[in-house]
Amino acid sequence: MVAATITSKSQITIPAQVRNDLNIRPGDKIEFIKTANGHYEVVAVIQDVSQIKGMIKTDKIVSLEEMDKAIRSRASEI
Repeated sequence: MVAATITSKSQITIPAQVRNDLNIRPGDKIEFIKTANGHYEVVAVIQDVSQIKGMIKTDKIVSLEEMDKAIRSRASEI
């Protein structure tokens, strides 16, 4: 078990073992996710989807109808 102390400003220092396990560095973001049983999970935020917009380039333009058709086709295979 790894523990941390909350300061008077409600801040904590994430222990080195946890930082290493989550592979987080200064400036990275983490999320606190409440689980069904009322506990919290600490998760490293890898990348916001808005930050990766445009990373994959393609010459082919696909309409919404074509996307829907492909999704329905693939869903019927499952």
